[in-house]
Amino acid sequence: MRNIRNFCIIAHIDHGKSTLADRLLEFTQTIKVTEGQMLDDMDLEKERGITIKSHAIQMEYKLEGETYTLNLIDTPGHVDFSYEVSRSIAACEGCLLLVDSTQGVQAQTISNLYMAIEHDLMIIPVLSKCDMVNAMPEQVEDEIIELLGCKREEIIHTSGRTGEGVTDILEAVIKQIPSPQGDENKPLQAMIFDSVFNPFRGIIAYFKIINGTIRKGEEVIFVNTKEKYTADEIGVLKMDLVPRNILHCGDVGYIVSGIKTATEVKVGDTITSIGNPCDKAIEGFEEVKPMVFAGVYPVEPEDFENLRTSLEKLQLNDASLSFSPESSVALGFGFRCGFLGLLHMEIIQERLDREFNMNVITTVPNVNYHVFDRHGNMLEVHNPAGMPDVTEIEHIEEPYIRASIITKTDYIGSIMTLCLGKRGELIKQEYVSGDRVELYYDMPLAEIVIDFYDKLKSISKGYASFDYHPIEFRQSKLVKLDILLNSEPVDALSTLTHADNSVNFGRRMCEKLKELLPRQQFDIAIQAAIGAKIIARETVKQLRKDVTAKCYGGDISRKRKLLEKQKRGKKRMKQIGNVQVPQKAFLAVLKLD
Repeated sequence: MRNIRNFCIIAHIDHGKSTLADRLLEFTQTIKVTEGQMLDDMDLEKERGITIKSHAIQMEYKLEGETYTLNLIDTPGHVDFSYEVSRSIAACEGCLLLVDSTQGVQAQTISNLYMAIEHDLMIIPVLSKCDMVNAMPEQVEDEIIELLGCKREEIIHTSGRTGEGVTDILEAVIKQIPSPQGDENKPLQAMIFDSVFNPFRGIIAYFKIINGTIRKGEEVIFVNTKEKYTADEIGVLKMDLVPRNILHCGDVGYIVSGIKTATEVKVGDTITSIGNPCDKAIEGFEEVKPMVFAGVYPVEPEDFENLRTSLEKLQLNDASLSFSPESSVALGFGFRCGFLGLLHMEIIQERLDREFNMNVITTVPNVNYHVFDRHGNMLEVHNPAGMPDVTEIEHIEEPYIRASIITKTDYIGSIMTLCLGKRGELIKQEYVSGDRVELYYDMPLAEIVIDFYDKLKSISKGYASFDYHPIEFRQSKLVKLDILLNSEPVDALSTLTHADNSVNFGRRMCEKLKELLPRQQFDIAIQAAIGAKIIARETVKQLRKDVTAKCYGGDISRKRKLLEKQKRGKKRMKQIGNVQVPQKAFLAVLKLD
């Protein structure tokens, strides 16, 4: 145990975390680095330059005649996956705090750093991309010193591209990060920090042993799910799985036990032995709760079963995705899916398209609300269509988040205007360094799920970084806005919105639909309504054919007869004609601005 070091790398998106991880693997001769990222193996990860799935890998390094085992537990950088990050951090004794020398400290870096400090991790500050022309090492060093209170000489300068400073990092990991503390003689206590799906072997769970040992063939139980298994194979994680007969206290490894359903393996759960169980589970376990909900419908109705199969397969790889069947008058049968956040939703959509060739329509994303009726009962609503009648509702509560935005001082005014427009409430502002400031806002989650991040990036010219965590549910004055086409409600366009914004939002929605709906042989009335009250209206005028064109002179009664016949036809068509809402219209609601 003395020669084991478990560590992770925490950084903001695109600060060079995966590139540095690849260099560490190359320097310890764990792998030969070929083209592109090695640790981020999903095509989507390589294209977008983000880590979606956390990875773990074991390296060996010789220093002063001794061989050390280094377990690197890679973490996703995006805010949507913060629970995964917290479990990866809990499995480590130290971390590398990576800051891009061209961009400085960003919001995500700070939130992940606080998480590491809470878990008492040894923090090694590292400055990446030092070979870049636009690097500002002195300025960024000042920000790190202000953040951590460390000495300037403790900060390691590296470049993932050239390999500069990588040996310094490996030495610092061995000398500064403590070895795991635990007791091999105690009952087995291991924490699951990740799981992957293998089509031949089922779900493989990755864990770190806190106390005790685990042997091949041992009977084990997962404490929170109460499921019992046999450890058919255990081992350590290199680039491939390497089987072992026994794993000791402090080791990071995997377990194969023929688990078929992803929901049985929960990140943060505790593994213990059935013969000699531990007294209590490892603290910090939480059920991952979806934050954003959206309807996912197949474009062709006959693809419904294929979509179900695709979602089930995706769920094996990503247990945080939840879905249940629902139907819509406008879109037919589909699923109401729960996601961790907007990036998560985008990734699932992209993977459905790439891996399963599924063409889907996604409705407007919304959050879950707590609706209280007049009898004091609470109902959780994920879909505006499932709202009870207005007369039944006492009040509605919506989820709030604490947002942290780091930006240059030049953009403070426009960012404050944006946040106020999204019903944000300024909590405090702090100066990170000379011209960079951190703003803390309490905001409703519903206001940021659609286009907040895009707008923030555009008004700050890409400089602002954004991070958030949920805090509580608060009572809000919300109303359900329905869109009616020829007096028929289109359930997929229903939204919950704040009463003060509802008239403006309804009007803009009607105007947008007027542009997008194709003209018919009859007038289409587009109305926005709250309950029985119509708050906005637009009309798509009918197409008219000039039926009197062939009458060149003669008696007026001939023209009148033709026009009356046309009028009767229009009337009958209006009764039987229905309005098809194009896919563009659903997407346009997302981008009303």
